[in-house]
Amino acid sequence: MARRSDEVKKGVVRAPHRSLLKANGLTDEEISRPFIGIVSSANDIIPGHIHLDKIAEAVKTGVCLAGGTPLQFSTIGICDGIAMNHPGMKYSLPSREIIADSVELAVEAHRFDALVFIPNCDKIIPGMLMAAARINIPAIFVSGGPMLTGRYQGKEIDLISVFEAVGAVGAGKMTENELNKFESYACPSCGSCAGMFTANTMNCLTEAIGMGLPGNGTIPAPYSERIRLAKQAGMAIMNLLEKNITPDKILTKEAFRNALAVDMALGGSTNTVLHLAAIAHEAGVDFNLDMVDKISLSTPNLCKISPAGKHHLEDLYRAGGIMAVMAELNKGGHLDTSVLTATGKTLADNLKGIEAFDKEVIRPLDNPYSRTGGLAILFGNLAPDGAVVKQSAVAENMLVHSGPARVFDSEPEATDAILGGKINPGDVVVIRYEGPKGGPGMREMLTPTSALAGMGLDDKVALITDGRFSGGTRGAAIGHVSPEAQEGGPIASVREGDVIEIDIPNRKLNVRLSDNEIKGRLRDWRAPELKIKKGYLALYARMVSSAAKGAIIE
Repeated sequence: MARRSDEVKKGVVRAPHRSLLKANGLTDEEISRPFIGIVSSANDIIPGHIHLDKIAEAVKTGVCLAGGTPLQFSTIGICDGIAMNHPGMKYSLPSREIIADSVELAVEAHRFDALVFIPNCDKIIPGMLMAAARINIPAIFVSGGPMLTGRYQGKEIDLISVFEAVGAVGAGKMTENELNKFESYACPSCGSCAGMFTANTMNCLTEAIGMGLPGNGTIPAPYSERIRLAKQAGMAIMNLLEKNITPDKILTKEAFRNALAVDMALGGSTNTVLHLAAIAHEAGVDFNLDMVDKISLSTPNLCKISPAGKHHLEDLYRAGGIMAVMAELNKGGHLDTSVLTATGKTLADNLKGIEAFDKEVIRPLDNPYSRTGGLAILFGNLAPDGAVVKQSAVAENMLVHSGPARVFDSEPEATDAILGGKINPGDVVVIRYEGPKGGPGMREMLTPTSALAGMGLDDKVALITDGRFSGGTRGAAIGHVSPEAQEGGPIASVREGDVIEIDIPNRKLNVRLSDNEIKGRLRDWRAPELKIKKGYLALYARMVSSAAKGAIIE
């Protein structure tokens, strides 16, 4: 059977190519086998990636066991936690497109037959999924796995505990010495941060959508089981290659709907809406915010993982993981189990005999945390194209709220006001010009939301933005407001003291102004100059779409 890699190694005319391959130490036997690209984002700066070299070695072992020749190359990666709350965060979301593009370039240039992707953190996972959909050769994912939960004085803590502790210090509720102990114990191992933040949500959804083997989302990073999973992924890719199971046969509309249902059951990060939209775009699958909200309205929230609750990824792993969540959802007909998966089998086959081990970590359908999903899409005169909120992490008293707007044209301005004690109970903090174009880069805003939580204001103050939030954000934090301020969206018309009305159960987000008043204000509005005028971000700002479309490059 002809293979893509034959184009770089077969026939007399490819003798120079084989010469170069032999320079790498490859034997004739290895050259004759299928070339399997091992796409790893291992590096020394991201805690979720410092061990990916070991995962890659295990994958290579699996590929060799099954008769392939593994050849590794790398992508960039950005740690959102380290990039948070300074200009570096502007580069995080845009890195997703660079990752997808770089994989495409390397794969198409070297004509790999199939791919094993090894990501672990926020933008790397969707960037690689976008690449897999775009290139459309057999592919499978095996992540580095979640970090173990930190413990301090008998209490479970994680990275978000440290962010919130900063607010507690600012409010005089914690000393700097206590903060130092918190930061030393919160992140005890390699892996993606221990809660249902963006990285772990995306790893779980990679499993749910069918591109990763069972266990991909929840087996803890330091466990030997993770190494065994990597070997199994290396062997599984050879099966996918033999059967010619390509991503377009897995990434169907039904698979995306399954992933959304799991997302709602988990109460995942709001960022998944951006990422699933971008992946669907590459896969040629229709995806819109109305579909997201319809699935949310019909899917129960079965899990309360940090920041929404006390559980962590370790607990979800022990309870049976994503397959157990899907088995429970399937009892209510919330999934299409006819879809094909990376196991080479259907989801129905994968779910046979699966049950949840802990009915508190994974609630049964007849006793959910709520009857609707963890995310909600809001519309109104402030967000005509939509906005996103993690409703499972909102205090009940804040699900419906109205209050005066406190308007800031950047995240640092808002953070200074919050930490300076200038925000009052009942206020609605508005942070604008932080969208895909306005930021540019649509940076996450974990610092202001965590500061509010640490100061005890997360159940008293709302925050809305055309930027986005970390998966670790909790409280009435509404992001992705579209159209963004930089494009003349209604959020650009809001003034200090305007009354903002939030009604999450009824999916409404409005400013108490007439349409004529909003239009009049916008007639006098002029778009500010882009904040960055050279380099990649300047190009990105000129080409990026609305958050409602996934902040894709158009």
